[in-house]
Amino acid sequence: MNIKSFHTEEKPVSAKKLFSTTEGNVTALQIKANGTLKEHITTVPALLICINGNVVFKNENGVTENLSSGDMVNIEPNVKHWVEGIQDTQLLLIK
Repeated sequence: MNIKSFHTEEKPVSAKKLFSTTEGNVTALQIKANGTLKEHITTVPALLICINGNVVFKNENGVTENLSSGDMVNIEPNVKHWVEGIQDTQLLLIK
């Protein structure tokens, strides 16, 4: 099984839950080049891991992180953030 197989539609942004536990979940994200995961807030801490490709993570506090294969960023709760696709990218979101 490959993470890309979870995203069958050619949408700019696609999210598919991989699995859930009693305390959280893991979501496979695909962000296409020039796609944007619009600004939003999480109420719990999260970890965003880039599997392959290239995106830019930004938040309202001025944090800008360029993520490529193997890079990760901690996402603070209650802080607006968004992700912009530079290349077609596969990510895992753990929260």
